[in-house]
Amino acid sequence: MLQELFTPSVQHALDLAGIFVFAISGALLAVRKNFDVFGIAVLAEVTALGGGLFRDLIIGAVPPAAFTDLGYFLMPLVATAMVFFLHPEVERIQVGVNVFDAAGLGLFCVTGTVKAYEYGLGLTMSAVLGLATAVGGGVLRDVLANEVPSLLRWDRDLYAVPAIVGATIVALCIRFDTLNAATAGAAALTAFTLRLLAMRFHWRAPRAWNRRSATADDGQ
Repeated sequence: MLQELFTPSVQHALDLAGIFVFAISGALLAVRKNFDVFGIAVLAEVTALGGGLFRDLIIGAVPPAAFTDLGYFLMPLVATAMVFFLHPEVERIQVGVNVFDAAGLGLFCVTGTVKAYEYGLGLTMSAVLGLATAVGGGVLRDVLANEVPSLLRWDRDLYAVPAIVGATIVALCIRFDTLNAATAGAAALTAFTLRLLAMRFHWRAPRAWNRRSATADDGQ
């Protein structure tokens, strides 16, 4: 089904682009945490490949694509080298990196959902794995860096919700037999746009209704 949506060369190029921008975010966090070059590389690899690796292991697509395509492994190392030597410059274009990260989020929630469905999962679980593909690497990145995952923090702009929306659109398109390159692109674009709007207007998920807590907001 993925081959029907995109040609193999286009799919590969999109995957590498998404891997690169995710790796940049992991490497930048490692620099902020004062990691050495090995730590920077590890965080870049985990951020870029963690979601897809988790998905492939769950659906039984072994060995995972991260271990069968050398480009998937090398691209995070390219990002590592770039951040290692040029991190002040990369920090200055953080807004641009965030835009590309949002594009990667949109792409991976789509391809993750489709691949899970191809391996026999139902539509709901396929959408769940589409979400995991898009955000799993970021969760692993934060855990390794001893941070509360951004996915779980109320004070961060919406990240999972755009991916959920994109994956749900794909699942509905599969259900009604309307999935093609145009509708898949629309799903990815929707997730991408929602993420950009969340960053622009600082949209956040609601917390518990009538919440009562003695903990200060800035400590949560």
